[in-house]
Amino acid sequence: QVQLVESGGGLVQAGGSLRLSCAASGRPFSDYSMAWFRQAPGKERQFVAAISRSGVTTAYADSVKGRFTISRDNAKSTVYLQMSNLKPEDTARYYCAARLAPMPGATYSYWGQGTQVTVSS
Repeated sequence: QVQLVESGGGLVQAGGSLRLSCAASGRPFSDYSMAWFRQAPGKERQFVAAISRSGVTTAYADSVKGRFTISRDNAKSTVYLQMSNLKPEDTARYYCAARLAPMPGATYSYWGQGTQVTVSS
């Protein structure tokens, strides 16, 4: 099993940048493909980005493509989400998730508590 703790959220103006981090503990981090999701108040949780356990393969939601970058450091057991050119519609609680598989997929078994990102216009 893996435990996930997100950090790095905050309040930022539109056009600004933030980097989210998700630190993992427990089972070897390199066993998991990882993803970021987000959920805004009153809305369903939505996929943001994912990365394979090797870090070679990544995937992004169309709404963040070209603005967000997912990466991982297996030596530090951490996955990152670099967010640039932030928009008010990016405001949400961002969650880190893990899947015990080499590649990203539709389901994730482990979730962090989330970190809030608020983008002001």
